[in-house]
Amino acid sequence: MTPTRIDGHLVAGGMAHDFDAVRLDLLGLAAADPRLRLRCSSTFEEFGDVATVQPPAFLVTYTCNLAPSPAALDRVTQFLEDGGRWVALHSTNSLLEWRADGVACQGLDNPFLALIGAAFQAHPSYGSFRVTATGAHPLVAGIAPFDVTDELYLADVAGPVTPLLVTTFTGKAPGFVRNDWTRDDPQRPMMFLRQVGRGAVVHLALGHRRGHYDAPHRTPYLENAEPGPWADASYRLLLTRALAWAARTDPALEA
Repeated sequence: MTPTRIDGHLVAGGMAHDFDAVRLDLLGLAAADPRLRLRCSSTFEEFGDVATVQPPAFLVTYTCNLAPSPAALDRVTQFLEDGGRWVALHSTNSLLEWRADGVACQGLDNPFLALIGAAFQAHPSYGSFRVTATGAHPLVAGIAPFDVTDELYLADVAGPVTPLLVTTFTGKAPGFVRNDWTRDDPQRPMMFLRQVGRGAVVHLALGHRRGHYDAPHRTPYLENAEPGPWADASYRLLLTRALAWAARTDPALEA
């Protein structure tokens, strides 16, 4: 029997991250399965445009400060309602504004962030922290607690979601309007699964990546690049499983 081609769509774009490196890495991971074909774009506007391409079987996004137009958001929503799967990586849930009092972040009243199920609000300084798998979902089965050097994302989460990966944090996030994170639950979701219609979203907050030239809002040349966890074996396993889950290529990943 001839294997069936599985079409996906990768959106990688926005600001403040090394989208070229992320794009190459994700294309390489997808290429391990010759059935997977990823169409790439830098915005959401090409997604599901049936005038130019057939609807994909799955969606992967790595964006920052990039929201779809109402028409594109409608297509993403319908895609999920019809049974599609979306892997929303790292800063996909970040819509930001630089103000005199700090970085302000949109909340769950934004329909795009509500669809993901999380609205990024702040992070402490880039550094190391430990993450732990929670629950019995096959996406995180057998993954032992591991340390990452990353941005620890602090977000508002819209339930119900199934937590898959968590860390703990209590403290301050200097530079953000919401900088005090000392009064709420210290357990912070780093990965979760959210059902939408007949489809689902997996949000994986880990995955910051910034090269020397990706932070013009800070400096023309960033002396210390921030590679994030992309070389970490546990993180790459999570990405590999998430892609296979989204494309429905591995029955063992179905809960």
